Amino acid sequence: MSLSPPMPPFNSTDPTASFLSSSALDFLLIELVPLAQRVTSQRDFPSSSATQNPDGVTSSSHHRKSDSAAAAHHPPAADSPKRIDDEEHLDAVHLRLESQGYRVGQGLVERFSRDRPRFNDTLDVIKFLCKDLWSLVFGKNIDNLKTNHRGVYVLTDNAFRPFSRMSTETGSQAVLRAQPFLWFPCGIIRGALAALGINATVQAEVNELPAAIFQIKTIAAKP
Repeated sequence: MSLSPPMPPFNSTDPTASFLSSSALDFLLIELVPLAQRVTSQRDFPSSSATQNPDGVTSSSHHRKSDSAAAAHHPPAADSPKRIDDEEHLDAVHLRLESQGYRVGQGLVERFSRDRPRFNDTLDVIKFLCKDLWSLVFGKNIDNLKTNHRGVYVLTDNAFRPFSRMSTETGSQAVLRAQPFLWFPCGIIRGALAALGINATVQAEVNELPAAIFQIKTIAAKP
């Protein structure tokens, strides 16, 4: 689906307008995930972070090697407390990042859609998100938009800006590590849609870096 160029998100002649360095925003988007991990560990899981230094790593490499050797001889059970704690920690980080993105998405829409004409339907809202909002936050349009015309929209960014700015190894491990960096943008999408009166769920996946795919499923309002 083709997308026309976005409208300017600001008035450059406005003397009260304030601007932000795009590089500063890039660094912030990259650092959000490790920051959320540290804050979650310290506030929600203080016992698990007690053996870690402020950088979130153990203080002794010898200790790490000993733990690895012990784990090799005595692998943890499928439902061991350690694994459950890790999953709970990951869920807490996900919730924190998605909630932060949700608030940002709401604020962006309130600020940058107020001078636009009223949207005719959900597809117009999605196009606004793909063009104006995405360009405002990530410096480019969504590359591809697909829909089944039954409330499901798939947005593809072939060069997702945070991924393009990060240095990482290739392979499945890199894809796995990249997943948490999609939680904040998912929140932005959901918050923006909510501010425009659309209730939806948003999921994202990475098949090959630096591309990112976002799936939006709108939820019909209850009668």
